[in-house]
Order: sequence, then C-alpha cells, then structure tokens
Amino acid sequence: MPRSKRYIQNVALVDKEKFYNLDEALDIVFNTSNAKFDESIDVAIKTGLKQGQSVRGSVSLPHGTGKQVKVLVFAKGDKAKEAREAGADYVGAEELIDKIAKEQWIDYDVVIATPDIMKEVSKLGPILGRKKLMPNPKVGTVTFEISKAVQEFKKGKLEFRSDKTGNIHVSVGKKSMGKSKIKDNILSLVKEINKARPSDYKGEFIKNISISSTMGPGVKLNKTQVLQEASKLGV
Repeated sequence: MPRSKRYIQNVALVDKEKFYNLDEALDIVFNTSNAKFDESIDVAIKTGLKQGQSVRGSVSLPHGTGKQVKVLVFAKGDKAKEAREAGADYVGAEELIDKIAKEQWIDYDVVIATPDIMKEVSKLGPILGRKKLMPNPKVGTVTFEISKAVQEFKKGKLEFRSDKTGNIHVSVGKKSMGKSKIKDNILSLVKEINKARPSDYKGEFIKNISISSTMGPGVKLNKTQVLQEASKLGV
C-alpha cells in the first residue's frame, strides 16, 4: 500500500537511529500530527518479559485521556445507587449481564463490579475478556469502593497490560491537550509500569520506549532520561 505524501514528509523529520529526549520527541510528534482530526498520542513500551510472563496494572493520568470514558458498573442495592451518583453510565446486575450475553453488547470503556457479583459476571468471560474489559482486582475494577473507582476512571485512570510479546501500548491523551500535559501523562505511565515489574523479574525491565500520534511516525525516546524524570515524580 503506497504511503501518502504527508506521511513521507513526516517520516523525513525523524532520525530513525536517534533516541530523543522527551521534550524533543514531543516537538516532533506534535509537528507530525497534522491530520484533520484531534490525533491521540500513543506510547509503546517494550519490556524484557519472556513468554508466559506478563504485567498488568493501572495508572491515574494527572490530566486524563482527553476522551469521554463510558463506565459500566455491575452492582446491586446501595452500591448500584452509589455508582449512579458517582456518574456511572450504565448500572445494573442480572439484567445487564443478560443483555451483554444475548446482544454481545460492548458500548463502554471500563467495567467495574462489586466482589459479590463477580461469580455471575465471570460468565461473560468470552465477551468481556476478548475486549480486555473483564473486571480485575489488580487494576481496581473489582471493589466495594464503587464511588471512588467510578470517579477515578472518569477522570483518566486507565489500565495497561503487556501482550504476548511483552509490549505495552497505551494512549495517553489527545494532541489538543498540549505538550506539557501529555508529558506529565507519559512520565506517570512510565513510572507506574516500571513499578509493576514482577517481583521475580531479573535484569533490565523496560527495554525501549517510543511515542507517536495516531497517523504519525514513531519516535524513539532516550529511555534513561525518561526513567530518570519519571522517578522524580511524587508518589
């Protein structure tokens, strides 16, 4: 498939052999994100995880993701009321489980559940698992603290997980948010991923980091510089 003239011009602005510091890389990514829509800024991190190893966690981005997040909550009684008051988009129990099972309905971004309903929710594994939406206590989506969880994900908390090859891909915001906010989000993400390394993992965990816009070329980062900046963030 032939590349567009715009893409070829953008690629020419990137030195494929160079590892850029974060500010330089953001300048390039913003200059090459010149599509006719508000492009997402994406981060790709290669870890040293071997086959069979994985890492999963969540991070509260300081400036959110720049998108409206639809939250579905499985809960009953007072916890269902709490979810609605916190701003959840969809709240229910058996009736929602039946709807998803029958209609393969997945028009939401995050699924949260109280622990007492997880036995029923687990039946949706083939549907929610395929879309990486199954609630999990490791990322704060199986909890009785419903109000807190809903508000956090609405404000920009997101989940990350490694794929089969040990890579992690996360969108950290929109170009319209500006470089400063995107930088803060990237550093927060890198810090949390580094903290999530398995306790039995030996050696260098994060191998490479690159960033790109939706339609732009990837820009490799100076990993050492980024990790040093990330480590300076408050806990």
